[in-house]
Amino acid sequence: MSEQILISICIPAYKRIDHLKRLLDSIRIQLFKNFEVIVTDDSPAGEVGVLCEQYKEHFPLIYHRNAHPLGTPENWNESIRRANGKWIKLMHDDDWFTAEDSLGVFADTATAHPSASFIFSAYRNVSLETEKTEDIFVDNFRLKMLCKNPASLVSRNVIGPPSVILHKNDRRALYDNKLKWLVDIDFYMRSLAGRKPVYIDRILVNVGTGEFQVTTDCFRLRPVEIPENFYLLNKTGTRQLRNILVYDAWWRLMRNLQITREADIVESGYTGRIHPALSSMIRFQRVLPSFVLSRGGFSKSFMFLHYLLHYRSIR
Repeated sequence: MSEQILISICIPAYKRIDHLKRLLDSIRIQLFKNFEVIVTDDSPAGEVGVLCEQYKEHFPLIYHRNAHPLGTPENWNESIRRANGKWIKLMHDDDWFTAEDSLGVFADTATAHPSASFIFSAYRNVSLETEKTEDIFVDNFRLKMLCKNPASLVSRNVIGPPSVILHKNDRRALYDNKLKWLVDIDFYMRSLAGRKPVYIDRILVNVGTGEFQVTTDCFRLRPVEIPENFYLLNKTGTRQLRNILVYDAWWRLMRNLQITREADIVESGYTGRIHPALSSMIRFQRVLPSFVLSRGGFSKSFMFLHYLLHYRSIR
């Protein structure tokens, strides 16, 4: 009987064959070999398929070109659905492994923690325009808060993009296709419900960053951020506002998007219920001088005051 595939590297591809080649090259040199690669292609032409053919002699690679473009994140899901491995390693086509033992470190960690279902590593942001780099690690406080309540990710995504995670393939773990801006945070919160992640304090993945990415296109856009944040809050329950990190995230959201009326929320595309604490937050920020809101220390102090006034009313 053949050995079960341990890791499926799932790559949702779209056009960028230079970036995809760099990723495939980084996979080809991996010392750990018990893996397969699944490429699902949203491209209008066949260049991705031609490139993939060149790598089939180096490692098991399954290529599938979607009949119609699925977009983000459904193309991610299509790749995951076709995976046969015990673990899923989703890799965006503009990201790549840092070293020849990167995949092996993920595999060794999964083997060393048989009860784990979610693993993530430190990573390096690499600007695809300037090649400027930034190393990203998780500090102990944020890791502790993540383990205590995954909803803290709304405040700051300390895990990172999907390329830095490894998760169990339970055939049900898919990304919510109603989301784009918060799609990874929603997935992490669901994956970690009642579970604790395993963190690898070593940079194993390079994450390409650039202006063309979906997250860049969505940044500070009311019609994207407002409906998605309310969708996620309603999905997880408004009681999550009792977490001060979540409360602070909403404070910063209203401030940064300059929400001064409930009508601004409706005009942004959300027409559901607004929790009274958030309605009060909008009114409270409206009367604060702009220089107070723009200064981190002052803004944080007023947020904390408002939180104390409304904590007990949050259900």
